[in-house]
Amino acid sequence: MKMSKHEPIQLQENLLAFPALLSPLIFHGVFKRYSGVSPPPWNTQNISFGLGDDPANVRANRKGLKKALGCTHLVSAKQVHGSKVFVVKENPGSDLEVEGFDGLITNVPGLGLMIQQADCQAVMLFDPEKIAVGIAHVGWRGSVSDIIAKTISTMRNAFATEPHDLIAAISPSLGPCCAEFVNYHVELPVSLHGFQVRPQYFDFWAISRDQLCTAGIYPENIHSAQICTCCNRDYFSYRRDRQTGRSASVIGIIGR
Repeated sequence: MKMSKHEPIQLQENLLAFPALLSPLIFHGVFKRYSGVSPPPWNTQNISFGLGDDPANVRANRKGLKKALGCTHLVSAKQVHGSKVFVVKENPGSDLEVEGFDGLITNVPGLGLMIQQADCQAVMLFDPEKIAVGIAHVGWRGSVSDIIAKTISTMRNAFATEPHDLIAAISPSLGPCCAEFVNYHVELPVSLHGFQVRPQYFDFWAISRDQLCTAGIYPENIHSAQICTCCNRDYFSYRRDRQTGRSASVIGIIGR
């Protein structure tokens, strides 16, 4: 099963978008690490608290994201590499960061669901029939727990989403060129060992594609940036730099 090779396009200097997600119903974007105010080693558009950066810088960078996307508020999570999904049922009236979730879904207009990244994937989901969106933080632990399937299942329960209606996009993230797991026999279940592309290196883009297909999304509706954040210095990479910032992928419903 092949996913679409449509490459993301550059909307602004620091903002990428997937052609398949360009819709009058939603906004979305994948941000590079630049155009912010944070100093090294978080330079410059770090959007995460708790990394040592001045919180004022983080707030300023998040404000810039909202201006670029035209949304009123951001909803994010203090991600824990788990499999819990938060349903945003109403506009919180201000930016909101919830504790202990790695998936976010909503059908409330005007809110940007944001995932914070430095090699992990943000998998964006759009239901054009029920007009609902979701986003999942997918690191290797998220692949093991199949946070993707849990996010789609939660959309189905909350919004009557049919998986075959969904459009999915996988953000820039750690590629098979750099995803070395020397302890994979302990860290990864046997079911994922077949995604090894050479000794100790794994294709997590292919893993996510497979999990999206298994959840019921048509292969032609799965799109991938296929940009490795460790190779490409336009993005934050924990594996490359260790002490670094976090970039953002955001999706939301346009206010109406």
